[in-house]
Amino acid sequence: MKIASYANPDLPKWRMAPGVTRPTLFYRVMRMGCRVFMPGVWKIRVFNRHYEPATGGVVYISNHQSFLDPMLVGFGLQRPLSYMARDTLFKQAAFRRLITSVNAFPVKRGTADVGALKEAMRRIKGGGGVLLFAEGTRTLDGHIGPLLPGVAMLAQRAAQWTVPVVIDGAYECWPRTQKLPSPGSIVVQYGPAIPRDEARKHDPQDFVNLVRTQMIEIQTDIRHRVGRPELKYEM
Repeated sequence: MKIASYANPDLPKWRMAPGVTRPTLFYRVMRMGCRVFMPGVWKIRVFNRHYEPATGGVVYISNHQSFLDPMLVGFGLQRPLSYMARDTLFKQAAFRRLITSVNAFPVKRGTADVGALKEAMRRIKGGGGVLLFAEGTRTLDGHIGPLLPGVAMLAQRAAQWTVPVVIDGAYECWPRTQKLPSPGSIVVQYGPAIPRDEARKHDPQDFVNLVRTQMIEIQTDIRHRVGRPELKYEM
């Protein structure tokens, strides 16, 4: 079954809608660099880009397979993304300046980091998009793990839209047990945007479970299309 691979036609290439955060020149340059460099190393296919909302604050909820994931989710979108990144990445000054300049902000893993959640809410309510790797860490085996409960708060209180995203193949290219990446084939696929009114109809845990179920269905669809064996889940 063929699926779409075109941008949302309501999203202008250079000018965002009123009230929507615009990418800086540096962000545009870095995104273009990713679009040029990464396909030279990996076969990357991105599908359903038209699900990117043209207006309103957005939470993108993605699985986490490798260090490549922030670039993989962001380079197919027109609007800029902000990234929650673990606080240890901000210790080295030069690297901190680099990732801060492409909209990353720190979060303390393994804790209820209220400051990071407030910063995410501020950016979303300001018309931006925030990417969450809602499992909290990279996968050990390619499966999509349970999602952290803070996802529901951002989706139900701050964001106008919640977009599930699935990355598949990056785990095979760069598992957490491997120091350096290897070439391979990677697919990124966005799911339909969930409006805030729909998100608020659910209990927070039920909403988190719903999003994870959608992500597993997308992953299964991807793996069937590209000829990878299906991953089994206990639902």
